Amino acid sequence: MESKTIMFYINAIHDGGAERVMLQLAKRFARAGWRSVLVTSFVDSWEYPVPEGVERISIEREQLEQSRLKRNLSRIKALRKLIKKYRPRAIISFMAEPNFRSVLASAFLPVKTIVSVRNDPEREYAGRLGRLVGKILLPLADGCVFQTEQARAWFPRRLQKKSRVIMNQVDESFFSDSGKGPEGYVMTAGRLTRQKNQALLIRAFAAIAPQVEQELRIYGEGELRGELEELIKSLGMEKRIKLMGASDNMPQVLAGAGLFVLPSDYEGMPNALLEAMASGLCCIATDCPCGGPETTIDNGINGRLVPVGDEQALRDAMLELLRDEDKRREMGAKARSRAEDFRPEAIFEQWRQYVESVMGN
Repeated sequence: MESKTIMFYINAIHDGGAERVMLQLAKRFARAGWRSVLVTSFVDSWEYPVPEGVERISIEREQLEQSRLKRNLSRIKALRKLIKKYRPRAIISFMAEPNFRSVLASAFLPVKTIVSVRNDPEREYAGRLGRLVGKILLPLADGCVFQTEQARAWFPRRLQKKSRVIMNQVDESFFSDSGKGPEGYVMTAGRLTRQKNQALLIRAFAAIAPQVEQELRIYGEGELRGELEELIKSLGMEKRIKLMGASDNMPQVLAGAGLFVLPSDYEGMPNALLEAMASGLCCIATDCPCGGPETTIDNGINGRLVPVGDEQALRDAMLELLRDEDKRREMGAKARSRAEDFRPEAIFEQWRQYVESVMGN
């Protein structure tokens, strides 16, 4: 029987939705009989566990402090060596830098290159260099997976024509009963960055805190931890708003929550939102580009959408839902029904069919 090797490439496997999706995808291909090789650019101090059956290789033992040019050249060279060594039939990369590195590293080698856009391309491929990569370099790939039609529309037709829109899969562990009563906390999850805009949620929750019993828990780590701690302190909310750090058991965290909020300024297809919906949680999300929340939430039916950056609208939505347990439970049940489309088997089958079509099977 012909040996089948597939390679996955991403910078790191620490805190982030794209990282979890790639790990699950690598696991599913391994279970389907492929030799599944995961390549990262570096090893971080905290990482998601690598699934059984997936081989993990890192280009650097730790993230090196180099100029951007030197860093990219060294990683492209190292990735090309790995492609020659393992001879995968396809390499799948996630995120902007790994995407252009995989295109260059695989040039003139007998391997199909599939890139995947995991964020708002207007931000991820911003500036002259970003547009050069997005508009000129990425179309050289053999295929591309987008998460929303809005993201696909940003790229040239020559890339759109050989692409596929595939939503994120959600691990089976998230499909459990959730949606606590009044005691369930309000929560969000994601890297502590400007993009995720946890500050908006903190200010909005602080404004309604005297009128509700719940506390707000923020899961994730990032460069804004100190700034967010200061904001919470300045609002006198240390006892009601807690920065929980990263969690390696998000199904359990979601099972104890009563409301999930995604306050982001922009997203791809937010994994945290899909996981919350699969857990049966009522969700509020900003109607942010590039269309992930609007793709999954039918406003007022299985969740709520609010304008990006609109603190008053977020306050109103949270207050209404926290005061109405029946509505939260009804929306949560409908969110879970919508999440059936994110089941791992269904999403993996879409990936498998697309990858094999790119390889010419």
